[in-house]
Amino acid sequence: MLAIIVVCLLVPVLNLMVPVDSAFHLSDYAVGLVAKIMCYAICALAMDLIWGYTGILSLGHGLFFALGGYAMGMYLMRQIGRDGSYKSDLPDFMVFLDWKEVPWHWAWSESFIGQMLLVILVPGLLAFIFGFFAFRSRIKGVYFSIITQAMTYAAMLLFFRNETGFGGNNGFTDFKRILNIPLQQPSTRMVLFIITGLTLVGFYLMARWLVNTKFGRVLQAIRDAENRVMFCGYNPLAYKLAIWTLSAVMCGIAGALYVPQVGIINPGEMSAAAGIEMAIWTAVGGRASLIGPIVGAFFVNGAKSWLTVAYPEFWLYFLGLLFILVTLLLPQGIVGGLKKLFNKNAPETKA
Repeated sequence: MLAIIVVCLLVPVLNLMVPVDSAFHLSDYAVGLVAKIMCYAICALAMDLIWGYTGILSLGHGLFFALGGYAMGMYLMRQIGRDGSYKSDLPDFMVFLDWKEVPWHWAWSESFIGQMLLVILVPGLLAFIFGFFAFRSRIKGVYFSIITQAMTYAAMLLFFRNETGFGGNNGFTDFKRILNIPLQQPSTRMVLFIITGLTLVGFYLMARWLVNTKFGRVLQAIRDAENRVMFCGYNPLAYKLAIWTLSAVMCGIAGALYVPQVGIINPGEMSAAAGIEMAIWTAVGGRASLIGPIVGAFFVNGAKSWLTVAYPEFWLYFLGLLFILVTLLLPQGIVGGLKKLFNKNAPETKA
């Protein structure tokens, strides 16, 4: 986490204060890429809490990420005002569809505080309701994973429809301001970058504290032997539901931070691939280690960004080979493999 703090302090200096023609200058593209990966890292950390520490594999957390992004996107669309293509108070896609007023679910869209509440409440409430019925029915394993993916796919089809008021397949884009401050202003981008980094650090510290409490130990017991936990007098439903809802809220906040920095949100964030990638980041970095999923998110997305530029026709093969090698050679992920290597090379102490 010290590395993330150093990045948050160093990146603004390299981007804003170092001359563009200097070898040490960090481009706007690089800043945006690091910020995007930090948002992904928050999702990977959330995935580790439910999969690595509780044994619940979700393939639908892309939905919670997208819901947080859409909540932020609604506010950013209203911030455009009359600067849109149609010079209307309504978002451009609503004018194009001949809407006369915003729908009821846009009621808080002009309020920053209202939309930030929705960033937390909408993913959290949906996760709570879904989790309550799923966990009460004791659905687990691959069946639970399939259901989460089905829920995400259904939501994606819903958001693709123009009449739902979420921009259809184009989603939201062309953002201008946040809190009446231009988004393209260098200082605005840096503030958002630093907030993202500090949020990642804050969630890591919270997760580290959580897994070391009695609550966290019960979660790990549920992962290893849920029936024994029940026989000991604990109700797994409450514990699983709490960590499931928390992880959904974390993904929603990550989505809200992602949208103003990347500049777009559309139903593609709810695709099956998005949820699977979150699980891949966690597995590659190392489950049940907290720092591992963060490393995995940076490693996989960094490799993906480089390969798509260097080898655009073959990058999928490289990426597939990377996953196979990690699975075969590092079954505990990158962090787990490094820990094993260091422990093996550490000198033995005599009693």
